[in-house]
This record gives sequence, C-alpha cells and structure tokens, in this order.
Amino acid sequence: MRVLIATDAWRPQINGVVRSLERMVEAAPEFGVTPHMLTPEGFWQVGLPSYPDIRIALATRRHVARRIAEFGPDHIHIATEGPIGWLTRAVCLAQKRTFTTSYHTRFPQYVAARWPIPESWSYRFLRRFHGPAAGVMVSTATVEAELRAHGFEHILRWGRGVDLSLFHPRPESVLDLPRPIFLSVGRVAVEKNLEAFLSLRLPGSKVVVGDGPARADLMRAFPEAHFLGAREGEDLAAIYASSDVFVFPSLTDTFGIVLLEAAASGLPVAAFPVQGPSDVFAGSEAAVLHEDLRQAALSALRLPREAGLELAQRHSWHSSAEQFYGHMRRAMQAAAAGKAARIDPAPASTTALSVRLETAERKEFA
Repeated sequence: MRVLIATDAWRPQINGVVRSLERMVEAAPEFGVTPHMLTPEGFWQVGLPSYPDIRIALATRRHVARRIAEFGPDHIHIATEGPIGWLTRAVCLAQKRTFTTSYHTRFPQYVAARWPIPESWSYRFLRRFHGPAAGVMVSTATVEAELRAHGFEHILRWGRGVDLSLFHPRPESVLDLPRPIFLSVGRVAVEKNLEAFLSLRLPGSKVVVGDGPARADLMRAFPEAHFLGAREGEDLAAIYASSDVFVFPSLTDTFGIVLLEAAASGLPVAAFPVQGPSDVFAGSEAAVLHEDLRQAALSALRLPREAGLELAQRHSWHSSAEQFYGHMRRAMQAAAAGKAARIDPAPASTTALSVRLETAERKEFA
C-alpha cells in the first residue's frame, strides 16, 4: 500500500503532530506500507501571522496534483487543515479519490485564544473540511464526543504512543537546580496557558523546555524560571528523568504526547481536569488532576513513580500505527467495492479493528 500523507506541520516544527506522523512513517514497513510525505518542503513559504516560526506553503492545486501524481498513492491521508491540507482535499475531490483526515488540534479554541472569532465559525469551517473524508481520526473518546456534539460523523480512534527505549528513568540528573524541579515541555505559545504554571508559588525550580512566540514575553515576566529552549532525543529524555513533577497547564490539548513521555520517565504529572490529561490518566495514579494547579503540583510530589511507568507500558507506537494504517486499508476496500462509503467505529459486539461500511443507499434511509 502506497500512502501519501499531506501535512502542513512538519520539520523544523517540533510538536505532537510532527512526532506522531514521524512515528507512523517509521512504522510503515511493518504494515507493508510505502509512505510519502507531502509537506511545505519544496514550496515557497511564509510565516504564520502571530507565529512566524510556523511556515505555511504558498502552493497551488496544480503543483500539489503534480506531486501526488508523481508518487501515485493507493490512499491519501490529510493530517492538517492548512494550505497543504485544503489543496490536497481539492485534488482528491476533483479526482474522486477516497481520503481520510485527522483532527489533532482544538482549532476553534486556539483561534479564540488569539482573535475574537466565535468557536461556532471555526467548527463550521472544520465540518466543511472533514466532511467528505472516509473517516476522521481522533486521539481520545473525549475529542470524539466533542466533535460529534458539533455535527461531525465517521469518527475513528487513533491512539498515540511513547518510545520506551528513549523515555525512561535515569540514575543521574542533568539539572543542577534547587529541588523540587517542576517541568513543563511544549510549544511556548498563548494557547498552552504556561502563565498558569509560571505564576504558581512553588518551592524549588520551574523549568520550561520548548520554543514559540510567547517565550520572550514569558522570560521577561518570570525571570526566576529556567527556559531551556527546544530539546529533543536523549537531551530531552534526560531532562524529563531529572525532574520531580511534570506540570501540564494546557486547557485545550486533544491529547498531549508529552504526558506519556513524562509518565514513561517516571515523572508524576500535575494538570487541570480537562480533556487530554483526563483521557490519558483515567484510572491511573500517575497524575493529580485538580482545578487548583498549585495543589496538584504539590500533591504530585507524593505520587509513586511506578504508576507512570505502568501507564506508559500500555501505549505503544506499534498499536498506534496498526490503527492508523488499518483505517486506510478499510477505506480502500470500501472504494474498491464501488461503495460510496464512510468508515465508522465498530459496534461493541465486533472486534476493535472491524468496521461498518455505509453505502449511499443506506445513508439515504438514515
């Protein structure tokens, strides 16, 4: 199976979307898949307004169609709702190609945090984008319920994983700072709500790993905090393992891969009781979720580190890729059968990887 993945989020960006897609590309050979990435690379680019570090492509539908034709995919997956995503969608519709999409970001909430645009407008925009897809992949049950409440259909579950060979406890610390060390990792932007963490009265040290448009302002406002910039690989893993509590102040993340990375490093988590943390840590003693983030952070110091390790063991990138490519195969099977179909989650009485294919005639009776 030759799969083209179209995404506006790609290197040099460092975020959950990029990490997830990179892992899917790495795992592709295990599932008989030859992947190809259609990204802003190779196109003229401009900085995103209010976030110049994110570059968006100045592409045309003709150029995107040519790139698709050169690869000759059996299936197309559209990962983001940016220019590359919209142009790929337009090509798929014009050529009557079956495609799937994924929903990574609570776009309506992110937009509302930056500009006075009603969330209902953003949801209307997103429904139009994802509507023709054979299925829309989401990370958790909470995201699925939220989208269904806003009129989305054909939603599929695509979980996330963590690299246990990289993220794990380590005997030595690379942080020579007063303890306890409270760590936050992620994009340094207004929607991540980092001010809620940095303004807390906590003992020891606060450390922020990541970069973004809000970094300079936050460094001026909170000079006592330690901003380490963007880190990856062994460097990042060592920082996780050297800290005492991971603080996740975001109110809008759909999942938060950093939560699994922290848990795998044996790091207790403090967060608000919102989607993302609530989904990841349901039934686990690896985190304290509380409306009072300071209380959550201090209480997390008493949590057993073993709980996070146990949680992380249940999330593998292999099972994530199995879901990801499994959904695509079923979309291809439906198209090959000549059905105007969508993929829906399996009924409770069937296996997790089975699907229900709805023909156009059945849809008319719905």
